[in-house]
Amino acid sequence: MVTLIKNRKRCTKRISVIILVILFSGSVFNGSRMLAQEPGKTWVIVLDAGHGGKDPGAIGSIIMEKDINLAIALKTGEYLEQNVKNVKILYTRRNDSFPGLKERAEFANRNKADLFISIHANWSGAKSVRGAETFVMGLSKDEQNLQVAMKENEVILLEEDFSSKYQGFDPKSPESYIIFSLMQNVFREQSLDLASKVQSQFKNRTGRIDRGVKQNGFWVLYMTSMPSILIETGFITNPEEEKYLKSKTGQEYIASAIYRALRDYINEVDKKSYISTAADHLSEPETGSAGPSKPEQDSVPSGNNLFFMVQIASSTERKTLKPENFSGLDVVTELRSGNIFKYAAGSFITYSEAAEYRKKIESTYPGAFVIAVRDKQILPLQEAMESKD
Repeated sequence: MVTLIKNRKRCTKRISVIILVILFSGSVFNGSRMLAQEPGKTWVIVLDAGHGGKDPGAIGSIIMEKDINLAIALKTGEYLEQNVKNVKILYTRRNDSFPGLKERAEFANRNKADLFISIHANWSGAKSVRGAETFVMGLSKDEQNLQVAMKENEVILLEEDFSSKYQGFDPKSPESYIIFSLMQNVFREQSLDLASKVQSQFKNRTGRIDRGVKQNGFWVLYMTSMPSILIETGFITNPEEEKYLKSKTGQEYIASAIYRALRDYINEVDKKSYISTAADHLSEPETGSAGPSKPEQDSVPSGNNLFFMVQIASSTERKTLKPENFSGLDVVTELRSGNIFKYAAGSFITYSEAAEYRKKIESTYPGAFVIAVRDKQILPLQEAMESKD
């Protein structure tokens, strides 16, 4: 018992040091990157091919993970540069080199990246396990997911002076992962949205088995100061999937799916940014001395009427609709999109009213944006605005 208490004290002290270092370095909470893109701005996307050099990653019977990751990352970048005008693609590695996890994150932060995409192939002790999954930063609630994070984080043990570089973090100790529950990831909602798009492309366009969007304690995601995801493209330990991951066709299909998800995410954010900017020039809504309409309990969208709302959050886990879960907002609507639960506040007849309401709550929800809803289904915003004209 005495030994256990001492171990826990050491772990708590180590975690406290890590938190203090991160807070005062300012490398994670870069508030300027929380909001949507400025219209017309170039997106800086960092593609991270996992492992490399002396770190082969997972080893299959005919190929090593590091080679799969690099091929897919380079092909994804090629598709983006060929088909999306406003992007700048950077790579943490373009060859069989070995950048550390810390260096990968610092590279993205130093280049003020807008998105960080880490590409990997999975491993399992059971050859029958297969499918693709995408992770965002968070604390794992599943033992199997924790094992995935431990395996990916183990790479730090190959780095020189890893103990001081990672402030005593032990990738093999479950206690070390408590750190990921003590600090909130600022970009979680955006990361979830992007991860969901990747999984949708895997499932609907390339026919991959969808293992879903998950959260886990990956150090490389933890240290990046922008929306970040880690993609496990398939299981190298499954003979059929290993052949697919090694094949040129398989790599092209997977890269194409990732490219399309990124393209859709960029287009969506750019469209919101444009509309948000245009809203600043709209005439003030005629709401009298009371100001913008206040959301009422009986104003939740229903039927075929079109409403404008303000999306404030999204999550893979369902939240109870009570004020304390939404910073005191007493009227919040749940909208489901696949495996993602989206939460919106207010309901307004005009876009300008919703835009005004968004301004009122932006100090609490800086990433909030206006959406169009009919019968609890989210519609393309531009299309909805045009239909109102």
